Parts: sequence; C-alpha cells; structure tokens
Amino acid sequence: MIKIYYFAYGSNLNHFQMKRRCKDSIFLKKINLKGFKLTFRSKYRAADIELQKNSIVPGGLFEISKNDEKKLDVYEDFPTLYKKHHFKYYGKNVMTYTMVKKSPFRFPTERYLNIVKRGYKDCKLNLLYLNKQLKNN
Repeated sequence: MIKIYYFAYGSNLNHFQMKRRCKDSIFLKKINLKGFKLTFRSKYRAADIELQKNSIVPGGLFEISKNDEKKLDVYEDFPTLYKKHHFKYYGKNVMTYTMVKKSPFRFPTERYLNIVKRGYKDCKLNLLYLNKQLKNN
C-alpha cells in the first residue's frame, strides 16, 4: 500500500468522521503548519488556510491510502472548491487542501464548528487557537 501523508485542519480532524470517510486512515500526531493561518469561507462556511507570515495552523497528520485520497478528493470537491497543496514535514511529502477562491471570511455553522471542535479534542489541539481565529476574522 502506498502511504500518503495528509494534513487535516478542519472537519477532517474529527476522528470518527475521518475514519468513516477514509477507512484506511491512521492518525499519526498533531503538527503545526508554519506560514499559514486558519479561516472559514465560501458558501459552505468551511475551513481553509491561507498564507500568513509568522503564523501557524495546528492540525493532524494522518497516513492515508490512495483510495482514501480519492474519497477525500470527492468530499473536498477537488479541483473545483479545493486544490491540493504539498509541503515537506521532516522529509515527508505531505498533502492538504486549500480553497481555490479566497472569498471573504464567513462564520462557520454551529454544526460544522462542533465537528471541528470535536476534532481538536481528538487530536489534542488547543481550542484557544480556534477560538482566537474565529474572533480575529
């Protein structure tokens, strides 16, 4: 099986949701993506990341299969809504998704936000970061 490293920062942090969507996925650890900030946008009010100096986005590093990647492509509406962004993390090639159109901030729905918050707990991320990003947008 080909190993693909995937960085989750929104609803895919939620272990139950991720396992349901990507049956081969394995949560490895929490990591920080440097040079980006978290935001929410589009008509879906979904999570996105954008370049920002001296900023980080906490997230979860998952190992996924090629089949899982295909399922994520469908879920993320790749390449229409999200495009793939690749970066190096300790020598590993890591893939994540970023929105194609950088529309203005839109506060997430309560349902979506609760899924993301559950993901923060699942990955042992600091909820203060998420709350700060919601207030500062």
